[in-house]
Amino acid sequence: MTQARLHYIADPLCGWCYAAAPLVKASRDVAGLDMVFHGGGMMAGPNVQRVTPQLRNYVMPHDHRIASLTGQPFGEAYFEGLLRDTTAVFDSAPPIAAVLAAEALGGRGLDMLAAEQQAHYVEGRRIADRDVLVELAAQLGLARDAFAKAFDAQDAHALMLHFRDSRAWLARAGGSGFPTFALEVDGRLERLEPGRYFGRPDAWRDALRERVLKAQAARAAKEARAASGDGDAAPLPQCGPQGCAL
Repeated sequence: MTQARLHYIADPLCGWCYAAAPLVKASRDVAGLDMVFHGGGMMAGPNVQRVTPQLRNYVMPHDHRIASLTGQPFGEAYFEGLLRDTTAVFDSAPPIAAVLAAEALGGRGLDMLAAEQQAHYVEGRRIADRDVLVELAAQLGLARDAFAKAFDAQDAHALMLHFRDSRAWLARAGGSGFPTFALEVDGRLERLEPGRYFGRPDAWRDALRERVLKAQAARAAKEARAASGDGDAAPLPQCGPQGCAL
């Protein structure tokens, strides 16, 4: 059976990635489809952002539009708490390290991403703080000590390599930002457009399922032809009233 991969290039602090969270959840229901997370590092390194009134004024119109378009919830603790806390820092590196650690421990990376988004956008928690991330991991059922060790293993160098690889996938997919979804089947990559599916996760899941089933059918037909020997046969001449073409 053909195994398809859905590459998800995203960032925990990207509001439009939060808009896509229901699509991510729906994607995981598609049989024969693996999801691979690539953390973008949108607010990492020199792009770390301290919360300021300017940052709040920038993100809030986007957040309100996301809520209107998708129904995704934004909490009072986020709007009136975190976005007014000028001691808070938005840093993508720790939450991405936590996603990678959770994935390495038990394949729970996407669950960690969802937990981080809930903590950030609804509960107004600081997901750049190690203690918060360890607590989220524990709530997922991951052992605190094991998670902390895996999290600490994602040091600055490891994350730099991950971000570089993620940007390479973004370029390969022809994406220009986050979120970017790209479906890989038999080494071929197709960038998908999630925008028209925001707020319609069931339609997104059905469209993905149809693509995967078509890919599986095409692979099965190809393997059947190869098994029968037809795959190596020379093409038949194209003939008509005017004769047969060479």
